Amino acid sequence: MNNLNHLHRRQFLRGIGAGIALPALHSLIPSRVFAEAAKAAEAGKAGLTASGMPLRMAFLYHPNGVNVDKWAPKGSGKEYQFNETQQPYAKFKNDFQIISGMEHQNGTAGKDGGGDHARANATFLTGMRPFKTAGADIKLGVSVDQVAARVIGDQTRFASLELSCDGVRKSGVCDSGYSCAYQFNLSWRSDTTPMTPESNPRLVFERLFGSGSKEERVRGYQMRQAQQRSILDFVMEDARALEKTLGNNDRMKLDEYLTGVREIEERIEKAERFGPPADPGRPAPDGVPESYEEHIRLMMDMMVLAFETDTTRISTFLLAHDGSNRSFKEIGVPDGHHSISHHQKKAENLDKLAKIDLFYSRQFAYFLEKLTEKKDADGKSLLHNSMIVWGGGLADPDRHSHTNLPIVFAGHGGGGRFQHGRHLELGSNTPMSNLYLTMLDSMGVKEQTFGDATGRLSQV
Repeated sequence: MNNLNHLHRRQFLRGIGAGIALPALHSLIPSRVFAEAAKAAEAGKAGLTASGMPLRMAFLYHPNGVNVDKWAPKGSGKEYQFNETQQPYAKFKNDFQIISGMEHQNGTAGKDGGGDHARANATFLTGMRPFKTAGADIKLGVSVDQVAARVIGDQTRFASLELSCDGVRKSGVCDSGYSCAYQFNLSWRSDTTPMTPESNPRLVFERLFGSGSKEERVRGYQMRQAQQRSILDFVMEDARALEKTLGNNDRMKLDEYLTGVREIEERIEKAERFGPPADPGRPAPDGVPESYEEHIRLMMDMMVLAFETDTTRISTFLLAHDGSNRSFKEIGVPDGHHSISHHQKKAENLDKLAKIDLFYSRQFAYFLEKLTEKKDADGKSLLHNSMIVWGGGLADPDRHSHTNLPIVFAGHGGGGRFQHGRHLELGSNTPMSNLYLTMLDSMGVKEQTFGDATGRLSQV
């Protein structure tokens, strides 16, 4: 098992205030380690694929529902046709399935009245109904990512990674009497404790690539700033020594990896240099790119690096909270997203909503592309060795519908576990929690139930 730990607790390049985790390099891993990893997977060790590679789990949330007429696929099974909104990721057809018929009943009003946006966010990964309060007595449920993190989180540097493009809000009233905690968090450690996501790319970068305690990472960053040096400058001596021990393929892989780290660092530095745009109501943190698309992609790139280096196997990404009224001038939509999502069936509003949906689809396609480009030690892509949920907690936003949610389930779970390349129509409303229970099974995390699940989603 020590050899197996060597495979999954990746080595670091170290320097003052820097600790850059490495991807799997064959030159550093004895061949017997792969056999041990496969045996561990066969024996049912949680968090591994059939070949013994790390199995990742990611959940990405886009807000405010969709233009259903432009999103819903045409036909079912493997012969379905993509609708307009799915075109950006159509080339990855064999790596995902679109699932129709999923719902979150606990997102509906019931006796709680208004607050559908808060409930959409709150239920998405928990399947539970949030207790309606604007005070400190919030109560929800543990999210699926944290159920998995409790079991496999000790196998990686970080048990999980929570990201957002929104600023943090832990208190106050955000939606019809619901605490902002429900609307600005996807991940929940307990019934009463959300996992606060990070929206500042600089802080994510320092967490992933800095070394030591938070204070030590801050000092390392301040030193690099004062000397106008890259984080890579502080580990190059270690990198050069390592390079001498590597084969040609691994040297190329290491060079590509470090180049990718430096490119991300430069993008963050550029954002810090030019500063964020004005944001009415609150100042945006340093290091946030002016372009929303660049912000999203920067966070996605760091998710991919965290997966590639086995720094974590579980991540959530709130691209924007439900109810977000962000405008999209760069794609010709100066209106607020939330405002036009209540389209009242007006053609102009629906067209603008479709443009925003397409924007978000392009970001998902970018994420799939990056996961496909990166390879694990078994030669398979990160996408092959992952389970990815892309979707939101509302379908038609004008009606605040929590049924037939827009859900894409991607990644092969490390093998032929899932029947991708098709449109799966469930035929009747099915709790999203059923899918999560199946994903936990695939992760080797055995739970009797989860959220409002009525069983496993064996059809996937």
